Amino acid sequence: MSHEVEKSWKTLNKDLGRITALEQAVAYTARPLVAPGVALAFMALTGIVTAMLIGFDPLGLIVIAAAIIGAYMALNIGANDVANNMGPAVGARALTIGTALIIAAICETAGALIAGGDVVGTVSRGIITPEAVAETRIFIWAMMAALLAGALWVNLATWIGAPVSTTHSIVGGVMGAGIAAAGFTAVNWPMMGRIAASWVISPLLGGIFAAIFLAIIKTRIIYRPDMIAAARYWVPILIGVMGGCFTTYLALKGLDKVYKVSFQNAVLAGLVMGVVLTFLMRPVIRRQSQGMENRKKSLKALFSIPLIFSAGLLSFAHGANDVANAIGPVAAIVHAVQDGGASDQVSIPLWVMLIGGVGLSVGLLLFGPKMIKIVGNEITRLNAMRAYCVALAAAITVIFASWLGLPVSSTHIAIGAIFGVGFFREWYHERILKENRTDTLTPSEVRKRKRVVRRGHFLTIIAAWVVTVPCAALLSAGLFHVMNLISY
Repeated sequence: MSHEVEKSWKTLNKDLGRITALEQAVAYTARPLVAPGVALAFMALTGIVTAMLIGFDPLGLIVIAAAIIGAYMALNIGANDVANNMGPAVGARALTIGTALIIAAICETAGALIAGGDVVGTVSRGIITPEAVAETRIFIWAMMAALLAGALWVNLATWIGAPVSTTHSIVGGVMGAGIAAAGFTAVNWPMMGRIAASWVISPLLGGIFAAIFLAIIKTRIIYRPDMIAAARYWVPILIGVMGGCFTTYLALKGLDKVYKVSFQNAVLAGLVMGVVLTFLMRPVIRRQSQGMENRKKSLKALFSIPLIFSAGLLSFAHGANDVANAIGPVAAIVHAVQDGGASDQVSIPLWVMLIGGVGLSVGLLLFGPKMIKIVGNEITRLNAMRAYCVALAAAITVIFASWLGLPVSSTHIAIGAIFGVGFFREWYHERILKENRTDTLTPSEVRKRKRVVRRGHFLTIIAAWVVTVPCAALLSAGLFHVMNLISY
């Protein structure tokens, strides 16, 4: 009898073991589906809340659909764009990826809700003229197609690991829908020419500024006999430059919807902040550097906290500006449904702002880690000093571009700055330090490892940038025709 009981227990244990193994296999298989499931739940919740606010009549259904697509776009912006702000700090190990996600989510949402603005251009910054799509139905489908095409393209780019401009994605979508709706004459081609020029100018400026600051750090701090003494003099100046730049940056691009500041006043405020911050930080850096060993690794602590603040400020300004890529077309559709037709400018309802702000954070938390790792670790190796140069270059480039009146992409600037840091390091090690990285006697695999910038990522990102506007435009044109046919 005892033998039979023991045998049955063994059988039961085997069965339980199989069930446990099956449960573990299901859990492992289902893990990749958790994030898309939460994203779908957020989109569904957006639709339900919008329906409660708008109603279920035919025009209300259009607004519900627009809100869901807007939520989808906001998720994709959070997944792709925010990596540009947090990736360098994570790559430099100044922040863990979990802490970076929390800081970015808070700052992005705050930027979107506090300084996201009451008014945006309904036709995405003048890409197509309102007169060309004056008929309400045509305008609604054009905006819907543009929004969906931009979101689908950014989603694809995130999936393949390419940081692309969400601004250019939505611009391409609006252009394609405008051409499909009213022909090539509907497009503001001079504006498109300026945007095309920014594809080249933005990353070049970011790379040049980042390389300049890295050159200052290398020549004035790192390659000095007493690095700590040099850091006590230069780090407060660099922090002052950062504080001044971000004061100007936020006045121009982050808070301009709350309080309009002229370019001259923004620069003056930045200069004052820079001088004050430099003097305030001198005793702080002196105390912080006491007892430090005279080696490069010691310098990381002096740059880490300013780097964290810069990443948070960039996220705030990004939330204030790029939320319009998700909710601008939604607001335009709401205005067209309620008041009829297109308009140069419309007010954004609070509930639409919430969709954009919350969507950015949800997309970041669900899908952001992949892009943060690519931007922070896989393009080139970053430490606190190099990442600091990237953040500083991003802020200065936006200020410089605003002065020139150029429409620029925060993505292109940040990635260009990372490339600038990497290529400068290659040049510096080969030309200044005389390290031979192209020695033909060295095996090719070793030579490739010595390259500071990974060429595979470089080519993938450049290719994605080049095709963003035309691909989004073609996709949008196709979606517009489908929507237009369905609506008849």
